[in-house]
Amino acid sequence: MYSKKIIALFLFLCFTVVGQQKITIDEIYNGTFRAQGMDELQSLKNTNQYTVLNADRQSRSMQIDLYDFATLKKVATLIDTKSHKDLSNGIDSYTFDAAEKMILLACNTNQIFRHSFTADYYLYDIASKKLKKLFDFQVQEPTFSPDGKKIAYAKENNLYVYDLDSNKSTPITTDGKKNSIINGITDWVYEEEFAFVKAFDWSADSKKVAYIRFDESQVPEFSMSMFGKDLYPKMQTFKYPKAGEKNALVSLHIYDVNSNGVKNINLGNYNDFYIARMKWTNDANTLSAQVVNRHQNNLDLLFIDGNSGSAKVVLNEKDKAYVDVTDNLTFLKDNSFIWTSEKDGFNHIYLYDKNGKLKNQLTKGKWEVTNYYGLDEKTNTVFYQSVENGSINRDVYRIGLDGKNKVRLSQYTGTNAATFSPNFQYYINKFSSAAQPTTYTLNDAKFGKQVQVIENNESLASKLKSYDLPTKEFFVLKTAKGNELNAWMIKPKDFDPSKKYPVFMYQYSGPGSQQVNNEWNGTDDYWFMMLSQQGFIVACVDGRGTGFKGADFKKVTQLQLGKYEVEDQIDAAKVIGNYAFVDKARIGIFGWSYGGFMSSNCILKGNDVFKMAIAVAPVTNWRFYDSVYTERYMQTPQENASGYDDNSPINHVDKLKGKFLLIHGSGDDNVHVQNSMQMMEALIQANKQFDSQIYPDNNHGIYGGKTRIQLYTKMTNFIKENL
Repeated sequence: MYSKKIIALFLFLCFTVVGQQKITIDEIYNGTFRAQGMDELQSLKNTNQYTVLNADRQSRSMQIDLYDFATLKKVATLIDTKSHKDLSNGIDSYTFDAAEKMILLACNTNQIFRHSFTADYYLYDIASKKLKKLFDFQVQEPTFSPDGKKIAYAKENNLYVYDLDSNKSTPITTDGKKNSIINGITDWVYEEEFAFVKAFDWSADSKKVAYIRFDESQVPEFSMSMFGKDLYPKMQTFKYPKAGEKNALVSLHIYDVNSNGVKNINLGNYNDFYIARMKWTNDANTLSAQVVNRHQNNLDLLFIDGNSGSAKVVLNEKDKAYVDVTDNLTFLKDNSFIWTSEKDGFNHIYLYDKNGKLKNQLTKGKWEVTNYYGLDEKTNTVFYQSVENGSINRDVYRIGLDGKNKVRLSQYTGTNAATFSPNFQYYINKFSSAAQPTTYTLNDAKFGKQVQVIENNESLASKLKSYDLPTKEFFVLKTAKGNELNAWMIKPKDFDPSKKYPVFMYQYSGPGSQQVNNEWNGTDDYWFMMLSQQGFIVACVDGRGTGFKGADFKKVTQLQLGKYEVEDQIDAAKVIGNYAFVDKARIGIFGWSYGGFMSSNCILKGNDVFKMAIAVAPVTNWRFYDSVYTERYMQTPQENASGYDDNSPINHVDKLKGKFLLIHGSGDDNVHVQNSMQMMEALIQANKQFDSQIYPDNNHGIYGGKTRIQLYTKMTNFIKENL
């Protein structure tokens, strides 16, 4: 017999153990904390419905399910992979034709770079339920013509048009060649820095295909050894223009489907330029293109006549630093258009007539529009997302086309994002905050009233109760120089203000970025909470140069990346070091990519402030990085040598005092391992001790198999041993 006291003590101990359940790195990276979402959510155009790609784990099948916006009820399963043996590997993504009677299914995707991939494509007829594989080879970016009769696609650097009636492909181009000529698909640097892959577009009448051609024959090549498991490594060679080097020569062309003729657009007024965006307007004969000069401080929006090929500038933007390319260009029925710009110092929405004359600035204020969702032309109402309610938050708003009657639709403070129904009566709101897992709700678009919960991740919230997670505290940190910076801090759950804690700082700091934002945990947040369970305070500060606080705050770093951002991290560490509960002799810093560039600089330039640093895949010298990104902020090394050299960590290795861990993937096509190799050599020649880890054949993300678990275990051990 046990006494009641012993039973009570036993229960108390059990509860204590359960109540303080420790996060493990395995759990973080095996999906234990994964939130439920709405995969491949697409709002239809013709009916008030939406589709979601669902997976059934038991039957190992996937379905594209159709739902009604007003009731959230499932109307139909459009396709189920278990009915089609060809789809046994599942569906990766899907697109509809304009009539929404056919679906293109992408399967067996093979990634090329960050956004680009080839895949097997299947055409599915919804009414007849017939599925057919389009080609016996993989292609890129197949796109329905607006009339649904043809599909344009890219294969091995050439463009083709496939006719659905005759099942025949006709080549648009024939001169495509690897590492030389690319038609209709962007080159490496466009894909990475202008963030698009498909460089072709159908005209509204399905009679023409406009495309960009890249001549990269003069662009210097970069080669990487891919070690694999064979006796000899393979070489991967691709064109990569580094800062100040030759870019691909781009040209714009219009293909006539009926005559098979190609018209070359005369852009002779421009020299050493980028075509950063291209799309047909609602006028079937007018093509738009955003042409940017190499410095990226002058942007022309061109309207091009599809018959004559003549181009005229309808809008020009200049900036003393750089002009951001916009994805929000939207043409209305009369070819007037919506445009977003930060020309008044903050990103806002503008309405222009079809000739490029400004009709109205719809939004104004010392805050940024972060997304444009669309225009309800029946009520002349524009829907958008902004940071008006604080730069760390996102809210959904509506406003009249006349700039009046603005309404905040969001009900809760945090990060809100919307997917609107075709008639703009409803929207699906995706909401989360640092304290609330992601929820999906149906809301009415007039006042934002919540109609119904779709997914609230209750099971995840319930699972997390046993971990008793610490809270992420947001605050504004003021440096000794008077700079006010957004910050967050995670303290141990059993925080004792009379103790002195070590602090581990995390940052990214790149131009226009944001790490201090009020949304639900990413995988790194669980790692930071795990570190807090082991007695560390984790902090993050968004210094000058980061985004969503206006152009002046963002562009202060122009021509000298790594100067003010590093100052701000060092100054912030000094402020935090003076908190009564912080051991100022035990402050570390970590970052990845731009953040690795920063953490390297901090351990060197702030060698009396930081005890240790971890840099993953860092740029160590801006001369090694690509032209489009680097020159946007730095111009060329030929024009701004000191800007490049003064703040590259490779030139400050003699200052190393603390513990430094340098990590890189050898197959990183983005920030080449050359950065870390030359940094290592510089450290060796400065006779400095440091730690390093190379991940064979891994790209910039460093993942796959057990890689992330091994990487984060290594970093955790390094922090525990050196902080």
